[in-house]
Amino acid sequence: MFPLQDFLKQQQAQDLYRTRKVCEGQQGPRQRCDGKDMLSFCSNDYLGLAAEPALAESMRKATEKYGVGSGAAHLVNGHSQAHHALEEELAAFVGRERALLFSTGYMANLGTVSALVGRNDYVIADKLVHASLIDAAKLSGAKLQRYQHCDIDALEQRLATADKGKRLLVTDGVFSMDGDIAPLAELVKYARDDSSALLVDDAHGFGVVGRHGRGSADQLGCHDDVDILVGTLGKAFGTFGAFVAGSDELIETLVQKARSYIYTTALPPAVAEATRTSLKLVEQADDRRDKLQQLIKRFRHGATQLGMTLSDSQTPIQPLVIGSATQALRMSEQLAQAGILVTAIRPPTVPEGSARLRITFSASHTDQDVDQLLGVLEQCA
Repeated sequence: MFPLQDFLKQQQAQDLYRTRKVCEGQQGPRQRCDGKDMLSFCSNDYLGLAAEPALAESMRKATEKYGVGSGAAHLVNGHSQAHHALEEELAAFVGRERALLFSTGYMANLGTVSALVGRNDYVIADKLVHASLIDAAKLSGAKLQRYQHCDIDALEQRLATADKGKRLLVTDGVFSMDGDIAPLAELVKYARDDSSALLVDDAHGFGVVGRHGRGSADQLGCHDDVDILVGTLGKAFGTFGAFVAGSDELIETLVQKARSYIYTTALPPAVAEATRTSLKLVEQADDRRDKLQQLIKRFRHGATQLGMTLSDSQTPIQPLVIGSATQALRMSEQLAQAGILVTAIRPPTVPEGSARLRITFSASHTDQDVDQLLGVLEQCA
């Protein structure tokens, strides 16, 4: 085995070394991690559905019916009635002809991009898209062009150099580390020709923004104009997995060509059944979304009074940019000592010099939780 110690020592020396916390009990604002009771502000369980009893009951009943595992890939004999029904219901939710389930959001992006473009084509991506979209572009063999974050003029310049082949524009809907929303209405305009298409990975938007949680494009009034919608089920939906939604031709092409769909075991059917229950709750969760917005406003108002500079985000993702990885890590540790769990996000997850505390909110939080967080942040500052 080749030596790895130098790399590990370098990560530690630069305060980029990652460690895992062992958490007990259900997902929720209050968790016991590494033996200590913590108030958590770092989960993606935005609607508080991960511990929803109705989902657990659906999974229990489905386990009795289907067993624990799916047994095979979708194209062998792992595609159950539960999977099929969920795909149909997700397609209806986002107003598309069809939807296709993937085991993870990472696999959904890898499979979709590499199935649609190749060596003579272009992937044109916002500079801050999720790592899975960058890896997907590289795997496809297409020429990868990246433009400055949410900068339409920079996008136009990139498009001007991509004069041959297909052009796939890719962006997050809600950006996972900044919490802002992509200018989707403008992006749609550049994807309205025969050689271009727009893919929106709305992992952090579905369930949270838009009418009945239909996502970022719905909120911005261009929902019907996005060619390819990608969403995950392990965030606001509270379960696990991912889906791609679009035209019948798109989904059939992915069934034939997306390697991360063809060559992997299907989700357990019980997870699909639990997600069917979750989808119903998401559609009816305007009260949870309203509560979430109220918590976000309370935090932003309090942080502003404390003199803290926040990004322009109206979503549950509220990053507090610190700068250096060392400072972000130390502040995260100070919060942990006070019983607040907020992860320090460091390069390469975010650009050099923009290490941050990624503060996220759930509808399960209370006003008192937000006030407690603000009080501890004031002490740390």
